[in-house]
Amino acid sequence: MNPIFEIAIPFVLGLFTVGILMGLGRMFGLYAIVGECEAQVFTLFGKVIGTLDEPGLQFPVAQFGMQALLVPMFGRRNRVSTALRQHYLRGQMVNSEEGTPMGVGIWYEMQVHNPVDYLFVNSNPEGSLQANVASSTISTLSNLEMDKMLEDRHSLSRSVRRTVSPLCEKWGYRLGSVYIRKVHFTDQQMVDNITDKVVKRLVQVTSAMKQDGENRVGLIRSETANKVSQKMAEAKATRPAVVGEALNAIAKDDPEILEAVMEVMETEKLLESGASIDIVPEGMSVITQL
Repeated sequence: MNPIFEIAIPFVLGLFTVGILMGLGRMFGLYAIVGECEAQVFTLFGKVIGTLDEPGLQFPVAQFGMQALLVPMFGRRNRVSTALRQHYLRGQMVNSEEGTPMGVGIWYEMQVHNPVDYLFVNSNPEGSLQANVASSTISTLSNLEMDKMLEDRHSLSRSVRRTVSPLCEKWGYRLGSVYIRKVHFTDQQMVDNITDKVVKRLVQVTSAMKQDGENRVGLIRSETANKVSQKMAEAKATRPAVVGEALNAIAKDDPEILEAVMEVMETEKLLESGASIDIVPEGMSVITQL
């Protein structure tokens, strides 16, 4: 025989044998595999004999004695998930103090901490917890002022949790965080009216901001123009004094240059004025020319 078959055949037979033995051991309750966030409750003849909540390979015989071997035939093994679960309840109807119909959404966490109470105290613990959270939310938020209902959600969430926690403890639950996530209007006409008011208010505020900006810009421009005109007036008032001082200095040093400058300035003024000029020949009287 091929050496490979000599090794493979015993190996395969060993695997089948181990699988069969493990299946028989599990069938007769010799061992149990407990998963993460899981608890297994063992009952025999309608009575609870114990609970396994440590994850890994467990041996019920070592925990509960020889009576654990009778569980597969005369008892039952219940698997309970102890993982943290979250639920969200939408559209819980409440009325404010003003009589406005409001919709409330509430989110909460829950976790099984006592598997035995979870299985046998209440036939539908999840439904009961959900109904209890909903009724507690409605009773806590009903007939409150609208502004408090919209703004004080943290304190209202804590009030709901304090109300629900004692009951859920009896059913094997541990209630985690509770939070009122959404409070909204259910009347569409009211929503449309509020939307119109908000839009009009936004338009009004935008127009007021625009007008205020234009007023500020106009004020800055007028102040700037005033300062510029003051500086120009100061410059114009300073120019004659500077020119006069320069002419006085020229007159002291050289009167002929001053006379020539004055003639040039006079000629420039005449040319700029555009006036007509009558030239009279030298040596002739004015009356003869006329």
